[in-house]
Amino acid sequence: MERGLTHIYCGDGKGKTTASVGLAVRAAGRGLRVVYVQFFKDGTSGEFQVLEELDNVRLLPPEKTFGFIWTLSEAERQEAAAFYTEHFRRAIALAQDADLLVLDEVISACNCGAVPEEEVIRFLRSRPKGLEVVLTGREPSEALQAEADYVSEMCKRKHPFDQKICARQGIEF
Repeated sequence: MERGLTHIYCGDGKGKTTASVGLAVRAAGRGLRVVYVQFFKDGTSGEFQVLEELDNVRLLPPEKTFGFIWTLSEAERQEAAAFYTEHFRRAIALAQDADLLVLDEVISACNCGAVPEEEVIRFLRSRPKGLEVVLTGREPSEALQAEADYVSEMCKRKHPFDQKICARQGIEF
């Protein structure tokens, strides 16, 4: 690709990760090199298992999880921020030879201070010319949206969780 574009998949509805996985599969199916990175997840979801089977997809799950950020002590939050910032840096290093980089839940990581948003924006502005980048998560800042070429919002109208139905394997994870 001559020029890589930036996608944001955001909103309170289901489908942000699903959309990013779909694009990763499409790109891999056309022979593009994909780096798929997760934040706040553990690499055990069904989509991650399928992506592992694709030769030209490189996966980077976090080696460590911390639980919900709002439940952490200040010291744990600082540890999580140091870990996720380094995780982001590993991701961009891997992406130097890729065609598509997916940063799943990086917007959430920015929102809670686990990854500095300024560092993400700096990367978007200086990335390799042909690198397509996808950012997912809720409530992207105006600054992140200004960097994007696509902003697609998934809007929840109704969700089983509202009726106390838990996430189901193969459907939500």
